Amino acid sequence: MITTSAQQLTAGQLTGQNTDHLVSHQQHLLHRDMQPAFAALQQAAQIAGFDLQLASAFRPFERQLLIWNNKFNGLRPLLDSNSQPLNASTLSELEKIEAILRWSALPGASRHHWGTDVDVYAKNCLPANTSLQLEPWEYQTNGHQAEFNQWLSAHMGEYGFYLPYAEDKGGVALEPWHISYHPISQTLQQQLTLDLLYHTLSENDVAGKSQILKNLDSLYIRFITNVCEV
Repeated sequence: MITTSAQQLTAGQLTGQNTDHLVSHQQHLLHRDMQPAFAALQQAAQIAGFDLQLASAFRPFERQLLIWNNKFNGLRPLLDSNSQPLNASTLSELEKIEAILRWSALPGASRHHWGTDVDVYAKNCLPANTSLQLEPWEYQTNGHQAEFNQWLSAHMGEYGFYLPYAEDKGGVALEPWHISYHPISQTLQQQLTLDLLYHTLSENDVAGKSQILKNLDSLYIRFITNVCEV
């Protein structure tokens, strides 16, 4: 049973600036009350023939800020909805922000801050000498993670997990690798309010901050609360 306290995080925990709610799991950090369910999911996958591993788990605010600033400042590529490079020089600041948000969350707004959301893959399905890209084609028909994806979709709900980005709803792009522990994450999403996010962004050196804050209401609706239901 998930306790009430497990469903409440401080502002620092919600925004990835405090790790008191996390425990270690195979060199990653997970929410302490999600870890047993994830371990059980891993064990079930192993029995089914899949070596389920974490590509990403908890991500601190500082790491999300670095990813964001590098993308906004042209140090990392911007991708369109088909994972193809965009010419950032042709985009307005707001268009760059929206392009980044298709694949990367605002610092302070990433579900990875909570420790309830992780990116997963089957290590034994990854071809030799191949790096995982975390792109939809890998999990779709004929992709190396397709068989694992079918198993995961069929069984993760038994352990409390679901896909918040199971379909493209016009916000965050399709992410078949991103699973979320619904018993806790549904509450944390409600706790990550617009006011909290505005305050967090205002206090930090986020590239494009003036345009982000100016448009935060619409960005919040389109990219943060716009997730799939269980």
